[in-house]
Amino acid sequence: MYNSLTRIQNVFGFFTTVAFAVAALIAASDFASPRNPSGSIIPTNVQVVKGRPHYYSTKKEEYAIIKFSLDADLSSLFTWNTKQVFVYVTADWPSPASTANQTNSAVIWDAIITSPSADHLANIGPVALRKLRRSAAGKPVDPSRGLLSLKNQKPKYQITHPTGRIADTEGVALRLHYNVQPWVGPLVWNQAVDLGPWKKLEGGESEVFALPALKGAKGASEGKAKRKAS
Repeated sequence: MYNSLTRIQNVFGFFTTVAFAVAALIAASDFASPRNPSGSIIPTNVQVVKGRPHYYSTKKEEYAIIKFSLDADLSSLFTWNTKQVFVYVTADWPSPASTANQTNSAVIWDAIITSPSADHLANIGPVALRKLRRSAAGKPVDPSRGLLSLKNQKPKYQITHPTGRIADTEGVALRLHYNVQPWVGPLVWNQAVDLGPWKKLEGGESEVFALPALKGAKGASEGKAKRKAS
């Protein structure tokens, strides 16, 4: 009545059904773990210079270099189902009313924080890997994984604009973002509102500031004015 192929198909179908049900339960278990991330970020040094921001740039343009200090507690984002957390900082500023885009956003720094169960996937050396494993020994999640304390951090990426001009930009703010990547389940980005035990990021945004004038531009213009006056 049943040949071998039919029986194999039935077994495989039953296995996939059970595997899907277990995966769904694992993903749903994350909602029972409270999340209350928090952070504070402030710019410490802001410069605008003119040059080639990237080695592949074909022309000189204005670009901003923003150093910042960051203190954040993202440890509640790590559960037994967390594979890694992607953390990044953006600089956001509004566009002029005459343009179609309402907000500009540029990533200036990012990092990947792995959970103890995913340390083997991190691009780190053997010595650092042994230290991470020792710190996580006997713990489901090492709390220090989500604690960030950066002082006068240099940006990984400079800020540019398609127009090539970015000096004297008003209304700039630094914002902290995160993306939780689980072993099983959907990716979770920054929450805009509280969802039960999952709370939105507390703080994580700097006060509004302005990008300065082009470095050296003021001195050059004053020198030209003096030469004309003489």
